Amino acid sequence: MRIDFFYQIQMKVIIPVAGAGTRLRPHTHTQPKVLVPVAGKPILGHIIDYLIEGGITDFVFILGYLGDKIEEFVIENYQTKINITCIEQTPREGSAHAIWVAKDILKEEEEFLIFFGDSIVNLDLKQLLTTENTTVCVKKVNNPVRFGIAEANQETLQVLKLIEKPKIPKSNLALVGVYKIKNTDLFFETLAQLLEKNIKTNNEYQLTDVLMLLIEKGHYIQAMHVNNWFDCGKKETLLEANAILLNNVTNKNEISHQFKHTILIPPVSIGKDCKIEHCIIGPNVAIGENTALKNSIVNNSIIGAYSALEDVILSASIIGNDTFLKGLVQSLNVGDDTELNFTKS
Repeated sequence: MRIDFFYQIQMKVIIPVAGAGTRLRPHTHTQPKVLVPVAGKPILGHIIDYLIEGGITDFVFILGYLGDKIEEFVIENYQTKINITCIEQTPREGSAHAIWVAKDILKEEEEFLIFFGDSIVNLDLKQLLTTENTTVCVKKVNNPVRFGIAEANQETLQVLKLIEKPKIPKSNLALVGVYKIKNTDLFFETLAQLLEKNIKTNNEYQLTDVLMLLIEKGHYIQAMHVNNWFDCGKKETLLEANAILLNNVTNKNEISHQFKHTILIPPVSIGKDCKIEHCIIGPNVAIGENTALKNSIVNNSIIGAYSALEDVILSASIIGNDTFLKGLVQSLNVGDDTELNFTKS
């Protein structure tokens, strides 16, 4: 996810991170979805680092479920690098409402960015920042009923229609959760109308509906294709993102780890102060800090911090923090603070 330019951008980015992440339970019972690790870093960390590298320094986080943990993570890791504003979304009434709670901070801005905090996206950020129109980022998908969808002119990429999770989609261009909003006054005027008329989809105020109202008013909105998009809302896509990001990151320090009678098959990411012996680790494995593995084989998996695994064979698994596993051959999706013992008594 590297980009080839760096300069200071005087543009705010809004990152809504208020959702409960129900599709990633049990992990999200104890931590926000955006702090679930992928390739050795929380999802939100990938997003923030990417935007910082692109020159963005002014961040507004819309908090909700377990928001104190998100605020703590952002301040602890980024307070010297970016300007941080945190706003609580209470009650949580959808993506459009999440942007509405930031209206006072944005009222003086001519334009701003929106990056939803549960997706990792690879795109031409310079192109997005310099576009002259309100822009929605899209990616072709095989199952469009799961997403907000854009219908656009194939040649000009002018957006003709936006629909939130259509039952019968007429397009396979999924909205990836990245937007550039031009004409802030008009945007919030339209959003206010949506709220006043109580226009909801799936019982929530949707950003898709606000943008559709703008189109109906004659506001030009364009689509922009992204290179890669990982919707990190479920186990399968989380593991896919983990594998691809590990393969994209060159970190010689990871490969130089020396563990007793252990074979590492790249790519792997191993946190600090881990104890590993008599194991085969990899490929596509990310292990959190202070984790111990013994007599185990692990591939295509994410293992949380401060966990202990012994006598296990794991594939396509996500193991939470502070988890103990012993004696197991399986594919698992195990949350934090769990203890499983499959050895015979």
